[in-house]
Amino acid sequence: MQPLRVLIVEDDAVIGVLLAELVRGMGHEVCDTAATEAAAVTAAERFAPDLMIVDARLGRGSGIAAVDEILRAWPVAHFFLSGDAEGVRNRRPGAVVVRKPFRIADLARAIDLALAAPPRA
Repeated sequence: MQPLRVLIVEDDAVIGVLLAELVRGMGHEVCDTAATEAAAVTAAERFAPDLMIVDARLGRGSGIAAVDEILRAWPVAHFFLSGDAEGVRNRRPGAVVVRKPFRIADLARAIDLALAAPPRA
């Protein structure tokens, strides 16, 4: 697999740093980390990532709403992180969702699934 430019959307700084380290350890580049819905949209426009790893619930805004807005502009592979995976699937049937807490194998599997799925809002 070619290295990917990954945008991480996570409002918990510790989890954001952990995700960035794991993603880099998989051989990918973290183009940015965003903590709010607005920052996620801005970062996606600026960096045009190949993949987004998105916390479904953010302290300011919604990761799901950010993805919806980004996908209206262009397709980008993505998956969600959430402690409430079923809640995300209820809002976004067919979404790739990784339940928190997660393992490295969960992230690797989700990356493969996200890249194989057609991006849709």
